[in-house]
Amino acid sequence: MKIKPLYLYGGILVLATVFLIFFTSRNDSDSSENISKNEVPDDDIHKGLKNPNQSPGKENVSSEVKHQLEMLKKSVEENPNDTLKMREYADLLAAAHHPEEAVIYYYSILNINPRRTDILNSLAFLYYNKKDYSKAADVINKVLLYEPDNTQAIYNLGAIAAASGNKEEARKRWELLVKKYPNSNESRLAVNSLKKL
Repeated sequence: MKIKPLYLYGGILVLATVFLIFFTSRNDSDSSENISKNEVPDDDIHKGLKNPNQSPGKENVSSEVKHQLEMLKKSVEENPNDTLKMREYADLLAAAHHPEEAVIYYYSILNINPRRTDILNSLAFLYYNKKDYSKAADVINKVLLYEPDNTQAIYNLGAIAAASGNKEEARKRWELLVKKYPNSNESRLAVNSLKKL
């Protein structure tokens, strides 16, 4: 099955944007306030959580999303080489609070094509959310192995260092990013992040 480059690059761009927004918002005081208020995202997966005291989790995924998960799983089982469906399934699993299962499918995609930096970024995002900063950094380093000038990956290594308490490493990564790639979007993010260290 041939994937149109427009869909592939569009998906990568969306994931990259979400990844950067997540990492930069983790340092904002507003996001800390939102987390402490236990605000639930306003999306299809979380729309069933009307009760503010109800925590999102595997137990309260809507029946519509469960059905969508079942259909995607069936599709992946019928055609295990369809990495587009597998990616869609893994992304939905991750959003539906099944990160362990999502990781399995992301690695299945990497077994087919280990150079998929979009999948590596998704894995890093999951590991980061689980506060497994070591694995997140390992995965991001693989991105840099394939794409040494990937400014998003360079920025994210700084974000991982900052989140794990290594502010000096974060400063070093971000200062290098600003110096080497001054016109990139990630450089501008790095300048803001450096101010917050």
